[in-house]
Amino acid sequence: MHRLLKELGKGGDWREHSRSLFDGAGSFGNGSAMRVAPVGAYFADDLGAVVHQAALSAEVTHAHPDGIAGGIAVAIATAWCAQREGNQNLNGKELLETVIHHTPDGAVREGIRTTLDVPLDDWEYTAANLLGNGSRITVADTVPFCLWCAAAHLDSYSEALWAAIHVEGDIDTNCAIIGGIVASAVGHAGIPSDWLRSREGLLIAMES
Repeated sequence: MHRLLKELGKGGDWREHSRSLFDGAGSFGNGSAMRVAPVGAYFADDLGAVVHQAALSAEVTHAHPDGIAGGIAVAIATAWCAQREGNQNLNGKELLETVIHHTPDGAVREGIRTTLDVPLDDWEYTAANLLGNGSRITVADTVPFCLWCAAAHLDSYSEALWAAIHVEGDIDTNCAIIGGIVASAVGHAGIPSDWLRSREGLLIAMES
């Protein structure tokens, strides 16, 4: 990404440089999944649009098919939750099955299929041992666990993030992915008030 952003900063075409990474395969890192939750929430009324827009979001930096699939999977999960925001009895297995249905074939989809083998009331370490915890910084090693963790804690934003922290790995990315999904399920009211008060200030650059 440092090399890519440097080239884009020089005025390079992202279509060329994004696809040139990793000997022409494109990046399959987990950044496409980390940033995509707002796309899923914004287009939540149309899952077809979610798939399309998430793919467009991913390919600018993560042009590998798995990089794009990871973005699509997280966006679909977020959209599914946004459609049901505030519902008390969300079905985590239904969420995972919906994501599998919309995710393109490949390593990410197969990893998400494996989440169905881990009961949602199981220990988060069991899930991470099977699915990965982001230590490899790839979507295939990150997204399946994040989706399982979100599905297991759709009613508790704080419990979802603490579970992600416990298994370590790529903690900030995992929490960004899981937090975006679960926040769309619980809504603003479901975010602990002391956590909201503890946020860093948001600086917005305004053109004069």
